[in-house]
Amino acid sequence: MAIVLHFNPLLWTRLAALAFSCVAFSVAVHGARTIPIIGDWCIFCWAFSFAGTLLVILVELFGLQTKVPVSWKNFPITFACYAALLCLSASIIFPLYFLKHSTGPSTIRDYRIVAAFFSCLATIAYISEVSISKARPGEVAGYMATGPGLLKVCETFVACIIFVFVTDPVLYDRHDAPKYCMAVYCICFILSAAIILLCIGECTGCLPFPFPRFLSAYAMLAVVLYLSATIIWPIFNFDPRHGGNRDRPYSCSTESGLCSWDKRMAVALLTAINFILYLADLIYSARLVFVNA
Repeated sequence: MAIVLHFNPLLWTRLAALAFSCVAFSVAVHGARTIPIIGDWCIFCWAFSFAGTLLVILVELFGLQTKVPVSWKNFPITFACYAALLCLSASIIFPLYFLKHSTGPSTIRDYRIVAAFFSCLATIAYISEVSISKARPGEVAGYMATGPGLLKVCETFVACIIFVFVTDPVLYDRHDAPKYCMAVYCICFILSAAIILLCIGECTGCLPFPFPRFLSAYAMLAVVLYLSATIIWPIFNFDPRHGGNRDRPYSCSTESGLCSWDKRMAVALLTAINFILYLADLIYSARLVFVNA
């Protein structure tokens, strides 16, 4: 089996991301003494990114792109975008939980600083990979390399963070309105994830309707749904007339992590962010349909 070596900026960027993510999780496991759940999540982000990048490099190294059961025009950039978001989340979470108000031996703190530093470097490397791989104007590329495709990745990632906040503890069971918001998050996440899987599996041609028009129709529906959730969630969580609390409780300042009020606020902000992402998705998708027409 022939080994194909093309030392281009994309390969160097992937090798850098591979090295940085490897150092981050190796140092964290070896001497950072992380706590369960939060520490496990950060280590998973780095290890998952490392393993996926290694797989992509090996496939291209041995020229196996045509033998893997996925679209190689869509898979590498999709993974790189998810890896960038995962490492970014770890780069934010890890210092907040393990460096802020850190106590204990200086050696442990040094390990944590190194892990956080290389996590930031891995994030930069993956963002660079996405920037190099994304489609340029007039270039023929897979859907996931276009603006709408990358936005789909961001939309599903933000939705996953929302799910984490609204389920521990459950924040949507007091009224029917928050349950509606939860339904919006689930519906849009499922459809966006399905679109990503269809593109990676090269199954878009199996749909009984034109894929670009489906994307535009779905983007318009998602914008309407998220706009309603952006309005409804704060009303039924922070308005005193609906049992909410406009001001942050004093008890939140004494808790080590995020309190219930903080999580409700985080969900409100993330809902607004996803609304903006879906709005940009709609504009991009409408332009693609217009150009194709």
